Amino acid sequence: MVNLVAAQKPLLHGLMKMAGVKSHLVEIEPGTVMNFWVPVETIKKQKPKKGEKTNQTVTKPTKPVVVLVHGFAAEGIVTWQFQVGALTKKYSLYIPDLLFFGGSITDKTDRSPTFQAETLVKGLKQLGVEKCVVVGFSYGGMVAFKMAELYPELVEAMVVSGSILAMTDSISNSTLSSLGFKSSSELLLPSSVKGLKALLSVAVHKKLWFPNRLHKDFLEVMFANRKERAELLEGLIISNKDHTIPTFPQKIHLLWGENDQIFNLELAQNMKEQLGENATLEGIKKAGHLVHLERPCVYNRLLKHFLASLQAVQAHK
Repeated sequence: MVNLVAAQKPLLHGLMKMAGVKSHLVEIEPGTVMNFWVPVETIKKQKPKKGEKTNQTVTKPTKPVVVLVHGFAAEGIVTWQFQVGALTKKYSLYIPDLLFFGGSITDKTDRSPTFQAETLVKGLKQLGVEKCVVVGFSYGGMVAFKMAELYPELVEAMVVSGSILAMTDSISNSTLSSLGFKSSSELLLPSSVKGLKALLSVAVHKKLWFPNRLHKDFLEVMFANRKERAELLEGLIISNKDHTIPTFPQKIHLLWGENDQIFNLELAQNMKEQLGENATLEGIKKAGHLVHLERPCVYNRLLKHFLASLQAVQAHK
């Protein structure tokens, strides 16, 4: 029987190419490969010599760079499918599949957000990216915070939705308790239709209905590399006593679903205070954790407004 979710992938890939991005594998180092969706115009095919395969060369981006970093439930273009077309006219978009998502894999044993951030930055540098604004959602937001902390010369500004600086044991415990789950894996790595429905019910504001067949197909396609992803979740949690708040030089815009049940608006408000004067917070009504998918038109308008404000500041320098 055809998997309906898998059957949509060629269509989605075609739409992404029409919108201006295409898939490109980057070998970070032997044993570690990361897939990026990159601007179509940066990939140049070289005419092969007789008997050789066609080679691709990558050129530097020609527009301001925006990097979209996905969350835990889906890979890059599935997460950001409604943002790509809205941004490619004015920005060079780079959409990575984090390690153990999409076509990205490593034989290294490090499962920390720091390792994800370091790998992602190495990939961006190979692709010719020198400066960028990073947009991170949920798990991708934690990776984005690490990128901004470790590579301030690369990350000029950030937009973060439904995420936190770090998953401390107290936040993990209180969040899971309030949602009625025993562990992060139970919430984020469902193995049954019932579990997937429970995840969707807490991730969105407006309840969605899909036939069970579609849920089953989604489980088959979207939750590969279960062992490694469970290790990623374990690698997220740090002790409260080990948590320190970095001083970020970048502007950080928190763009939040006001009805986010996983990381609520109060958590975002507290984080804004912790981050200081460089941080701003904007709420989107009638939206939950998956704010960019639930209210894409509003999300895109506010995101573009923030990005334009950064460009205006650059122009006056």
